[in-house]
Amino acid sequence: MDPNTPWQSRDPLGEALHLLRMSGTLYCASEFTAPWGLGLPPLEDCLMFHVLTAGECWLEVSGHDPLLLRTGDLALVPHGQGHSLLSATDVAAVPLFDLPRECLSERYEIIRHGGGGAPVSLVCGAVRFDHPLARQLVRLLPSLLHVEAVNAEHADWLQGTLRFMRDEARAMRPGGETVVTRLADILVIQAIRAWIARDPAAQTGWLGALQDRQIGRAIGLIHRDPARDWSLVSLAEAAAMSRSAFAARFTALVGEPAMQYLTRWRMNLALGWLQEGEVAIAVLAERLGYQSEAAFSRAFKRCHGYSPGAVRRATG
Repeated sequence: MDPNTPWQSRDPLGEALHLLRMSGTLYCASEFTAPWGLGLPPLEDCLMFHVLTAGECWLEVSGHDPLLLRTGDLALVPHGQGHSLLSATDVAAVPLFDLPRECLSERYEIIRHGGGGAPVSLVCGAVRFDHPLARQLVRLLPSLLHVEAVNAEHADWLQGTLRFMRDEARAMRPGGETVVTRLADILVIQAIRAWIARDPAAQTGWLGALQDRQIGRAIGLIHRDPARDWSLVSLAEAAAMSRSAFAARFTALVGEPAMQYLTRWRMNLALGWLQEGEVAIAVLAERLGYQSEAAFSRAFKRCHGYSPGAVRRATG
């Protein structure tokens, strides 16, 4: 059983959402006055978000038309793509790291910038997801997610959270940056949940498979107990299906055979643990159900293209 998954459910999609635990790379309360422009650089493996707590601004992301954000709106750029926030679409963007900032903690800062016109306030952030299941879910998100405050399913709750966030960002009482970052994390998860609920794309592929009663059960068992000596037969039995029907349905929904998915899941877990630098390779092999370190290392290299030792040396 995965020691990093203390909570389990009969709902595989619920487990994936539960594991959307974020580690914040950067959080920023921004206070701008028109005209102003802010250029965000690409940030690999990061999801970037913007919560507009007051005013209006434009968001420009390559491949999308300029998007007008209004008070209470939330925008996610899930794949770390560079983008711009602007008071108007004809304003030049100043690179983020060229602007002066007030650092309140290691990961929280305040930026003030602009020409003295109409004010705008935002809370922005760049976060990473540590668990392989969370990272797999985030990879499936579109390149831009927009939650409009006026159309949000739970508008009252959203607005209450935003007011709380805005007040904390302005007052900055002791511990205020912690409150703001936790509220931002909740809003990000809510945006992802809203996308899953409303977008037809979330009902197909891996996400659709998680929501399938039989295939979802098999995927959940793989996630919770990767070390078990799973076979196509045992997974089919757990899903209450024949071997042939299970194999065909799993591949059709997930896009790869069940045993290939099992191996890839094990190797993604192994990569995460190796990057944390705390577990010996032999221990990892045992934890993931391999009879020898050599067998584990071969499987790891086939999956990732490099050896577990190379990861250990790079993170050591």
